[in-house]
Amino acid sequence: MNSVSDYYSATQLRTDNWSALREITGSFARNMPSKISAKDTAKTQELFESLALIEPYWAFPGMAAFIHLRRLFEHNSYEELAFAVHRVTRALTTGAYRRRSIPLERDSIDKEEYDDESLLSPEARAMTKPYFEVLIVDNVSDQQERWLKNNVTRMRRPEDPFTYEAVVVPSLEDALIAVLFNHNIQAIVVRPGLVLKSKLDNEILHSFLSRAGGSDAIDAMLPENYGPELCRLIERVRPELDAYLVTDRSVEDIAGLELGICRRVFYNQEDFMELHLNILRGVEARNKTPFFTALVNYSKQPTGVFHAMPISRGKSITRSHWIQDMGAFYGPNIFLAETSATSGGLDSLLEPHGPIKEAQELASRAFGSKQTFFATNGTSTCNKIVVQALVRPGDIVLVDRDCHKSHHYGMVLAGAEVVYLDSYPLNEYSMYGAVPLREIKHQLLALKAAGKLDRVRMLLLTNCTFDGLVYNVERVMEECLAIKPDLVFLWDEAWFAFARFSPTYRQRTGMRTANNLRKRLKTDEHKEAYEAQQKVLGDATDEELLDARLIAPPTARIRVYATQSTHKTLTSLRQGSMIHVSDQDFKGEVEQSFHEAYMTHTSTSPNYQIIASLDVGRRQVELEGFEFVQRQIEAAMSMRRAISTHPRLQKYFKVLTAGDMIPEHHRQSGVVSYFDNEQGWTDMWDCWQQDDFVLDATRVTLAVGGTGWDGDTFKNDVLMDKYGIQINKTSRNTVLFMTNIGTTRSSVAYLIEVLVEIANELDDLLDDASKMERLSFDRRVKNLTENYPPLPDFSRFHDSFRPDNVTPEGDIRTAYYLSYDEKNCDYLELEGSLNDALQAGKEVVSASFIIPYPPGFPILVPGQVISKEILAFMLALDVNEIHGYRADLGLRVFTPEALAALPQAKKIKK
Repeated sequence: MNSVSDYYSATQLRTDNWSALREITGSFARNMPSKISAKDTAKTQELFESLALIEPYWAFPGMAAFIHLRRLFEHNSYEELAFAVHRVTRALTTGAYRRRSIPLERDSIDKEEYDDESLLSPEARAMTKPYFEVLIVDNVSDQQERWLKNNVTRMRRPEDPFTYEAVVVPSLEDALIAVLFNHNIQAIVVRPGLVLKSKLDNEILHSFLSRAGGSDAIDAMLPENYGPELCRLIERVRPELDAYLVTDRSVEDIAGLELGICRRVFYNQEDFMELHLNILRGVEARNKTPFFTALVNYSKQPTGVFHAMPISRGKSITRSHWIQDMGAFYGPNIFLAETSATSGGLDSLLEPHGPIKEAQELASRAFGSKQTFFATNGTSTCNKIVVQALVRPGDIVLVDRDCHKSHHYGMVLAGAEVVYLDSYPLNEYSMYGAVPLREIKHQLLALKAAGKLDRVRMLLLTNCTFDGLVYNVERVMEECLAIKPDLVFLWDEAWFAFARFSPTYRQRTGMRTANNLRKRLKTDEHKEAYEAQQKVLGDATDEELLDARLIAPPTARIRVYATQSTHKTLTSLRQGSMIHVSDQDFKGEVEQSFHEAYMTHTSTSPNYQIIASLDVGRRQVELEGFEFVQRQIEAAMSMRRAISTHPRLQKYFKVLTAGDMIPEHHRQSGVVSYFDNEQGWTDMWDCWQQDDFVLDATRVTLAVGGTGWDGDTFKNDVLMDKYGIQINKTSRNTVLFMTNIGTTRSSVAYLIEVLVEIANELDDLLDDASKMERLSFDRRVKNLTENYPPLPDFSRFHDSFRPDNVTPEGDIRTAYYLSYDEKNCDYLELEGSLNDALQAGKEVVSASFIIPYPPGFPILVPGQVISKEILAFMLALDVNEIHGYRADLGLRVFTPEALAALPQAKKIKK
């Protein structure tokens, strides 16, 4: 029997319970009634009881059909029951219920019984009408419910672009559960008869209600506000949905209320056709893809090509005798849609006025920004655009030291003076965590004390990190704004675009937090809290300010930018990325410089296929992002559970938990692991609300030191070469498995099979090993699991690149361009001349970015003093790829003469 404690989500529990019911009822049909055991009968009864808590929230098979199935079981009609359960399970698995009615009677004629949606051609699937479900919230009798559903059915017309079914629930609590359970729901109709409490009382209900505002807030609601409050609460968990409020209250009573996602209010009317048309119109607004549609239409036009690009319309391929295989591989459409023109209904990415502009506006709505901009050459370019648009030469920028290299190069281009922030180290696993808020506040307060706060422009952090560490974005922003009220925030969310479409994850995104703070800072409650804290803090010392949870002034400006690699976590062609903006000063201060920076870095010949894929990817997540992200998290959770509970895998592997990757004092919730072998799943909601850092569950970091292989060898020689499993990142003794919205349960099963096979082979290898071979294996394991080099912090910029010795900012641009003159540089061997120089107490300064893979970020930047700790780390690295380092020459450094000649060096020495 499957219980909710065994599953991360009720959706997965539902799927597995239906499969279990199909299996057991099938065995009933194959056996004589006398051979059916009491144990199997009891198990079937438990499955029905479990499903009875979930099925009221889904249109298919519907409660009437579900009750019919229970009656078949109670009357021992096992053959009919087995047939009907088989039909339901198959329809749920294949999605057939989305395309047609599914009869459950044995004597029904259904020629499409074995029509599997996965076997349909893409063309055939594209021709079918998309299906969704509408949630109607009203406390009605069974007869009234049938009347409501019949009226919905009567409104259907052949020309409708979509088809939908209705789900009716009686209460506000049931509605919240429905939108969290049922990913098919795209619209909600809230009628005046709804009540507050659900008739169902179970652990699933309480768990999900806590994610939708909490039971305390629900208990405090007044009856006349149930409808508006429901619209507001649903906006918190699924803001992409449309709601329609049917009310018998006056316009004046409704006008002053916050209606959340409510699109329209209907007063005392039963105009089902008008409601039907509004529902279709609302879904169509999300289904719209202006640029993709324009590109499709362009590809169908007969044209004569007299511009650049011989490949346009596929002419250079179809006329060729030698590259026909390329045309056969890609198909004709991609070439028919290829052009360098901005005519024919298309648009310019550099100066959008048509479908690209509209597509970006739709993306802005989907991701909760004020403006959104597309990029066709990756988030590396997005980062440089934002930095160059906002940062002027001499501005001070606080930068996460282990951020992506594009930010470091962006600092060079902008001429920023950089203060590098150190993340907490995870020495045991040779990776860095994230930057503690105390470190950020410390640097801001030091700059304030030095009279430099007016020059501090931006805080730049990676959220979430490659390894899955996510900041408490709201707390970071508010406490920093309490010190610097006009600070600009750039959140690098390259790996976090999907987070917008999960109720749990969304609260830690840059755009969601910006919107929340803008609202909260305007409230009287916030103003009173701020004034009260100011009276308490008064002349507080820096140490007291570091310990306090600071409140931002109501006058603070909310200036937030987020860059996202759409192609990494959502549907887009490679290099498709977006810049999201929520900046109160964008129009007056930044718009022109942003336009110039965008022009600087954006190609005049952007790839239209990438732009179209961004448009379609946005459509997908607005309509099914909730479902896909939920399944992604489920897949990762299943992987965690499977590895953590398998006795053979535990010998060689360990799934790193939040407790392993986040120090205890940063986990205020006390949550150590999302899964416990005894307790089952831990609800992530509490830790995602409270903790300084949380772990993105969709990334599974596996410690592999117990195998005797380092991470890079395990990745390339074992996973990739032998089993064809691709991963992105390793550390010295870990590998990172990233699930995405395309990950299936079958993919997870295959990975588990591979890991078990590896474990079995290691068992056999060690069983047959000689004494010396076993000692060699044990030494390798000990070296990887016990003898690990400490991770170095950022040392400092050399005095030649610092304005003074008071605060740590450095002029990275001057150092970068100083190295362009070869006479300013020399090469030192790591174990020879460089080590000798450091032992002699000499200051040696890097002339280049040094970026080993892994960890994939600069451990040295131009102008940085090379410390003994950094040298020790480089010597301990067992990786093949180190950008900026030449093994044949050594490490590139500045000559003492070049450093001494700089004016700044002389000034500081005086």
